[in-house]
Amino acid sequence: MDRLNEYRKFIYQILSYYASIPYRYGDTRTYVVVDKEENHFLLMHEGWEGKKRIHATLVHVEIYNGKIWIHHDGIEEGITDELVAKGVPKEHIVLAFHPPYMRPHTGYAVT
Repeated sequence: MDRLNEYRKFIYQILSYYASIPYRYGDTRTYVVVDKEENHFLLMHEGWEGKKRIHATLVHVEIYNGKIWIHHDGIEEGITDELVAKGVPKEHIVLAFHPPYMRPHTGYAVT
């Protein structure tokens, strides 16, 4: 399996696990959205909590230039360690939610 497909599989497995955890409040569901052509992966909450509308992106990951770019990670522990545990090298993960000047200090890829 080539690296791109392997990364797609890892991201989908991780996000699917989190999507399977029931939301504790209200009539809300969690699901994974995948754009295979552009390599974007979203973990979404959608529904109602009482009279309040819930529509939120918990995680946004993109595979870009052979690296995994984590644009947003609202998971308590984060998904980065899970990607590393699956064998993704730290130099193939960009913590894009950090500004570029901070990235050299994260231990992960800069770009």
